[in-house]
Amino acid sequence: MSESLHLVCAHCDSIVRLPANRLGEHPRCPKCHQPLFDGKPYELTAANFQRHTTVNELPLVVDFWAPWCGPCRTMAPFFERAAQELEPRLRFAKLNTDEQNEPAAQHGIRSIPTLIVFRGGREIARQSGAMDLARLTRWLQSSIG
Repeated sequence: MSESLHLVCAHCDSIVRLPANRLGEHPRCPKCHQPLFDGKPYELTAANFQRHTTVNELPLVVDFWAPWCGPCRTMAPFFERAAQELEPRLRFAKLNTDEQNEPAAQHGIRSIPTLIVFRGGREIARQSGAMDLARLTRWLQSSIG
């Protein structure tokens, strides 16, 4: 029997139990029927932040950013490309710190962009500052082992 993982659907916030050996089979949410992996980061809000960071059993990489931030805009295409290349081993999300400032304050975000990797509700890695794709990929690989 295959090990199961709990994931949170990026579209409807439902908790989905998925056999680990089906990650690469383009699984869909049984409730809303949307893909569980889109190959792009999804938006988090103050309302769903805790659910996504604590329930997802795959590492979740969260980009804390703001639309006015030049380095954030510079890094955005690299973050999207990393999502395309590294899903479904990792999940990728973004949190706009201007619109959703409560989670940013709770996690002590002092500069943006800041990336935090969550696994099992715990922060396992943090990096501030913009990164290109190669540096971002190296950092993620060293962070998740």
